Amino acid sequence: MATLILPGEWIKNWEKSGKHEFVQLCKELTEKRDHGSEIRDVQAALYELCWQVVQGNLKLDLVASVLGDMMELRDDMTSILADVFSILDLETVALEEKNKRDHYTQLVGACLFFLPEAILKERLDPETLESLGLIKQANQFNQKIVKIKTKLFYKQQKFNLLREENEGYAKLITELGQDLSGNITSHLVLESIKSLIGCFNLDPNRVLDIILEVYESRSDQDEFFLSLIKSYMCEPLTLCHILGFKFKFYQEPNGETPKSLYHIAAALLHHNLIELEDLYVHLMPLDATIVEEHKRDISEAKQIARKLVMVVLPSDKSEDKEKEKEKEEEKNEKPPDNQKLGLLEALLRIGDWHHAQSIMDQMPFFYATSHKAIALALCQLVHLTVEPLYKRAGLPKGAKGSVMHPLRNKRAPRPAEIFEDLRRDTFSMLGYLGPHLSHDPILFAKIVRLGKAFMKEYQSDGRPDVKDKMETLLSCFLSIADQVLLPSLSLMECNACMSEELWGLFKLFPYQHRYRLYGQWKNETYSSHPLLVKVKAQTVERAKYIMKRLTKENVKQSGRQIGKLSHSNPTILFDYMLSQIQWYDNLIVPVVDSLKYLTSLNYDVLAYCIIEALANPEKEKMKHDDTTISSWLQSLASLCGAVFRKYPIELAGLLQYVTNQLKAGKSFDLLILKEVVQKMAGIEITDEMTSEQLEAMTGGEQLKAEGGYFGQIRNTKKSSQRLKDVLLDHELALPLCLLMAQQRNGVVFLEGGEKHLKLVGHLYDQCHDTLVQFGGFLASNLSTEDYIKRVPSIDILCNQFHTPHDAAFFLSRPMYAHQILSKYDELKKAEKGNRQQQKVHKYVAACEQVMTPVHEAVMSLHPARVWDDLRPQFYATFWSLTMYDLAVPHAAYDREVNKLKAQIKAIEENPEIPLNKKKKEKERCTALQEKLQEEEKKQLEHVQRVLHRLKLEKDNWLLAKSTKNETITKFLQLCLFPRCIFSSIDAVYCARFVELVHQQKTPNFCTLLCYDRVFSAIIYTVASCTENESHRYGRFLCCMLETVTRWHSDRAVYEKECVNYPGFLTIFRATGFDGGNKADQLDYENFRHVVHKWHYMLTKASVHCLETGDYTHIRNILIVLTKILPCYPKVLNLGQALECRVHKICLEEKDKRPDLYALAMGYSGRLKSQKVHMVPENEFHHKEQPARSATPASQQNGPGSTGKPATSTSKTEEGTSEDGDRGKDKSQGTTKPVNKANSAAAKVTTSNGNGALNSTKATKERDDKEKSGKEKKEKKEKTPGSTPETKVENRREKQRDERAGKEERVAREGKEKTPKADREKVKAEEKSSKDDKAKAGNGEPVEVSRERDAIKESKSKEKGDRSAVAGSLKSPVPRSESAESERDHKRRKLDSHSSPSHSSSVKDNSNEPKESTSKHHVNYNSVARSKSREREMEKKDTDSTQGRSKEKKEEKDRKERKRDHAVNDREASQETKRKKDENGTNSSKNSKSTSPTCDSPLSAEKEKSKRSKSSSKEKAESVKPERTSSGGKKESRHDKEKSEKKEKRESSGGKEEKKQYP
Repeated sequence: MATLILPGEWIKNWEKSGKHEFVQLCKELTEKRDHGSEIRDVQAALYELCWQVVQGNLKLDLVASVLGDMMELRDDMTSILADVFSILDLETVALEEKNKRDHYTQLVGACLFFLPEAILKERLDPETLESLGLIKQANQFNQKIVKIKTKLFYKQQKFNLLREENEGYAKLITELGQDLSGNITSHLVLESIKSLIGCFNLDPNRVLDIILEVYESRSDQDEFFLSLIKSYMCEPLTLCHILGFKFKFYQEPNGETPKSLYHIAAALLHHNLIELEDLYVHLMPLDATIVEEHKRDISEAKQIARKLVMVVLPSDKSEDKEKEKEKEEEKNEKPPDNQKLGLLEALLRIGDWHHAQSIMDQMPFFYATSHKAIALALCQLVHLTVEPLYKRAGLPKGAKGSVMHPLRNKRAPRPAEIFEDLRRDTFSMLGYLGPHLSHDPILFAKIVRLGKAFMKEYQSDGRPDVKDKMETLLSCFLSIADQVLLPSLSLMECNACMSEELWGLFKLFPYQHRYRLYGQWKNETYSSHPLLVKVKAQTVERAKYIMKRLTKENVKQSGRQIGKLSHSNPTILFDYMLSQIQWYDNLIVPVVDSLKYLTSLNYDVLAYCIIEALANPEKEKMKHDDTTISSWLQSLASLCGAVFRKYPIELAGLLQYVTNQLKAGKSFDLLILKEVVQKMAGIEITDEMTSEQLEAMTGGEQLKAEGGYFGQIRNTKKSSQRLKDVLLDHELALPLCLLMAQQRNGVVFLEGGEKHLKLVGHLYDQCHDTLVQFGGFLASNLSTEDYIKRVPSIDILCNQFHTPHDAAFFLSRPMYAHQILSKYDELKKAEKGNRQQQKVHKYVAACEQVMTPVHEAVMSLHPARVWDDLRPQFYATFWSLTMYDLAVPHAAYDREVNKLKAQIKAIEENPEIPLNKKKKEKERCTALQEKLQEEEKKQLEHVQRVLHRLKLEKDNWLLAKSTKNETITKFLQLCLFPRCIFSSIDAVYCARFVELVHQQKTPNFCTLLCYDRVFSAIIYTVASCTENESHRYGRFLCCMLETVTRWHSDRAVYEKECVNYPGFLTIFRATGFDGGNKADQLDYENFRHVVHKWHYMLTKASVHCLETGDYTHIRNILIVLTKILPCYPKVLNLGQALECRVHKICLEEKDKRPDLYALAMGYSGRLKSQKVHMVPENEFHHKEQPARSATPASQQNGPGSTGKPATSTSKTEEGTSEDGDRGKDKSQGTTKPVNKANSAAAKVTTSNGNGALNSTKATKERDDKEKSGKEKKEKKEKTPGSTPETKVENRREKQRDERAGKEERVAREGKEKTPKADREKVKAEEKSSKDDKAKAGNGEPVEVSRERDAIKESKSKEKGDRSAVAGSLKSPVPRSESAESERDHKRRKLDSHSSPSHSSSVKDNSNEPKESTSKHHVNYNSVARSKSREREMEKKDTDSTQGRSKEKKEEKDRKERKRDHAVNDREASQETKRKKDENGTNSSKNSKSTSPTCDSPLSAEKEKSKRSKSSSKEKAESVKPERTSSGGKKESRHDKEKSEKKEKRESSGGKEEKKQYP
């Protein structure tokens, strides 16, 4: 090589200038363009430099850096330098100096970083390469080189060993590639191929391979090549192997199998030229790998879902991002094609469903179709299959539809012409598609429309022969909806149109089918596929995002986001929203407002999700304290009401759910029905109505809507219509009513169990209130025909459906009103009489026609003996009328009209309102005003008709067969009490009905007795009420008290409304004969005494309830007291007693039971504010002082004061004829035993019309002194008075004695047939008649007519047909015996006390347990009055009957004492059992105190005779001396025979009592 010697200065001054000069030189040399000479010059320069290094003249690192810089001068500089190194290599190997060789290798080693290894391996010696470390061993490298060179240059190729000639293959390819459009057939080509094989010795297998290759490139010529292959090679296995080798060629990493290969494989499979099993084994990947991949996808999806749900900390987020990057990098390394899926796609494209299905069966479910290409191929196949049927049945009118070109493949699935054809292949294809139908929304819509067309055909075609086929098809469509349509909707991107399209199909399914589909969709579908798992997680995440930001202010924006999210995944979204609402009820309003962008399908899904949330078995419907309903249930109920009212959601499922819960005996979910009816129909449930609202509720529908509810009810017309339609369409109206009515009574027993009483009461109230609300909705919204068609007659309701009577009449009442009005209209049209009188007669006729069957039907509701006391007509009339029928609320109408006038005025004066709006509002108000006035006029006419009808009916209402007491008992038990606690309006109705019956002057109805029974017996009634019933019962008592207070407040009002009314007679006879005398009426002052007694009884009952300590008693009485506060208490001392006890409750319950404390504090405050209206007792009624003259004021109605029969207020209402009955009735049907002192006071009240309650010791001592003084006088006075009045009375007494004698003989004749107890009763009464006469001899008048009534009563008792009262209990022993033994036993108990106050109150001791004797004191003013009255009677009548009565009495007393020992033994054994019945209710004595006037002298004498019976028993019990001595004083009044004094002294307790309380 020519050398270019570098100047020595460059080498010496290399660093200073030599390096620079060398670089400049090289640049100049490279820039030369001298046909290759520049390369030689550069080589020479480089060689010179490198040689200097080998010589050691230049440092290695300096040269290496310069050489590195030189590489940039030319592209081929590395090759030039490699050549230089190659020359140096040869030269240095020959040199003997090793150091020069080392310098060389070091230099090459330093240049390795910019010289490629490949160039050096080509140019350098193997030993040098080894020393440089570029190869491991030089020897091996040399051997490898030899092998490669041998293979390249010396090895002969194995070619054409069979003498094949290339020309033959060329001709073969030409033959196969020719134009096939002419008359060329596969048969001709096959002959040519055979010739070529023979001529050119071609390999047949290679020929086949070439045929397949050409087919692959000309895949459109299927028919030609398939027939050619079939003719050429009929051995499937060979064909399979050749195809297998072709597939194997592409199984390298990053290999991509051409689609043409898949196509020819699919075509060969489709024409059965090869078997799938043979080819399948050649395809990759393995099935096991596919399964693993699927599992991995699912686990990854679940992991992603978990991450989306979990709260991730910031540090965790960064780690997760790194992991995700690594995974993405791994995925970038593309695995080889899935040849099985490629073949599957090709099969689907040519329409070979059979083989495609076989391949998909080998893979996990939905794995194949999760690849979009396959899903689209399958969708295309389904398109082609359903196209003819879709065009015939599914294509909407006016739509053209796209043109679909059918497959030319005759073996493809046949297109469906009828719905039955879909079962062949289409349904199974859709099943394999599953959620991936989402890739083709057009096909989705087609399938949905086909479903709609089928459902219409299914619903219209009722042929029995095709019924089974249609049912099968229906189940297929339901399966498609479950497995394909709904999952596909989840994967679609918020396609609202698809949602609406799907609703078009779903709304044709019954809601049961729809809800089943939604349940599957929500709970199972989302776990079946990795994509759906991810979608669910994403939906929840998005829902959380929206709900966190949802407020009232951004409802519109959030609503749009909710709507968008709900189009595809409503179940997941609503599930989350409902879970939030259950926790936070303040979300209800914004959530409801935000749902306006939902589709119809979404609303339906929402209804399902709500029901599912309600039915969640994992949620407790009660709070942990088991006393209240859980807040989540209340929140859901509120949501139901709001959502179903605002949006057009189908209610059937929800109502059926409530119905099913009721069937199962669960009433918690009635809360939902209550909310739905309240919101949709605008019918509220509330017992907290104001009096104005209640008044409005007694008017027509318009008045109710305007003034009867707390909120203005607007725009409920559409929603109430929807609710009505659902109830009628699904026949749920009556079942819901009946189930609620049955459940109401079943709550206590079915759900009572271990539940807290407060909760049971709440559930009972909820059940009852919902029944009332629901029944009100049906009555106001159903048409007459609908209502009558659905509600059965009253006897069927009660007897067959076991509906409680109050509920049954509640449901039937609107029906009767409808029927009467319809009949009335018919009669009016039939006769054109317009006179008012004619109209009234027609109305009465209409009522008779409608109600006569009802009268017959009600007969079966109660035992026959009930109708002895009440007529069915009266019973049905009471239960069928409402407040609307009895009175017109004029004040309420006027109030609402005035409100509207004020509104109109305000609108006119408001300048801000636009004129057109003003006009509209004024028109609305004016129209409403006219409607109200028209409604008032209509109601007024109706009420007048009803009152006229009642006036005509009243004479037949109550029979005279039985006593007034029994009549009132039955009336209270069967009518008043059940209805007064049914609803607030019914409570008012009951009070007004009683007043109406009184005003109508109804025969045989005792108004006084009715009021007395209501006010005197409230303890048990109050204690047995639920909370809401207490409100209603309190309202009833308040209305009753209003009437009484009105009468009490003004003498003129009393005389106008009560005097001369049969309801205020004080003498009643079972015969129905009412003495019309003035003396038979209760006068005003005595009525005031009676009212005071009623107030006292209310106080006593209230204090008793407050003192029990029982939650229910205290709560209920406080509610009742709050309700009756306007009318009670009016007397100052009673108010103070209540105030004291309520204050004590406040102190006791402050920390124990806060709800009671709140009630008590509320009442206490209101009671204090009422204190200013209370009056002292002497202002409330005329409270007289002890008598100081012979003619006290209280004698104004007394016997002898006017010469009339002794019918003053000292007579009992029923007379003695009702003592037995009233004893029984009160002992069973009224409330708890009252205090002894109280009963004594009550007796004083009824006896003298004085209800004094409180007294002082001074008064008592003064009374005792006066008594003893008078008794001494009475012993001396033995001659009868000679006044004219006394003579008249004596004549009357003789007449009565004669009549009484006859009656006694009749009674003795019937004695043989009478039970022993009744015989004893008759004897007792006969004895008492003699006692009367004896008493008359001592100056006391007797009314024999009462004795006659008593004997008649004893006869009627012998027949034994008197039924029990309110509790329907029967006395365990005959009535007379029970009463006698009770009195005797209780008197014996009390005789053991030595206190005079006890002995003075012995008479009514049966009304109270022994322990309560000291709770109240009796005011003895009353006692003094009764004593003064006795003295007057004694002065007038002493001589008239004395002698005769003494003889009879002695004889009778001896007989009675003999019999008394035997009787008392038997009575003692029965006392315990009887006490259970009698102790819980007022005993027979209290029946006297319930009457507004009290016992006649005869009843007083009866008491004496009864008490004297047990004298021997008392003696054995050691009566205390002081009682005996006090009795001794009294005995001289009744009998002056000394031989009788000892016996009379033994019964001193009873006589002393008679002395104080005649």
